[in-house]
Amino acid sequence: MESLIPIIIQAISGAAGGSIMNSVLKQAAMSLLPKLISGAVGGVGGGMALGPILAGMLGGDAGGGAMDMGPLLGNIIGGLAGGGVLNSVVGAVLGGRK
Repeated sequence: MESLIPIIIQAISGAAGGSIMNSVLKQAAMSLLPKLISGAVGGVGGGMALGPILAGMLGGDAGGGAMDMGPLLGNIIGGLAGGGVLNSVVGAVLGGRK
């Protein structure tokens, strides 16, 4: 169960990052479901890629517990960035198809 906590945090922060990025850029009038799915998938990917790097930079052990501050902030920031980027790409693709 403890190994699912970072993935859940990444998915939630990715959905939030994707929603923020879509409201800022407004490149495609996507409905709520594609925004949430692309944000969550991007958040998990971004959190997996950036989480350990940011956790090391923020002074935490990337292999430590799920509730250490370094990995927690790394997962949140990585999820926000990954969700925003993937949501922007999906929005640009869907916007270009119209």
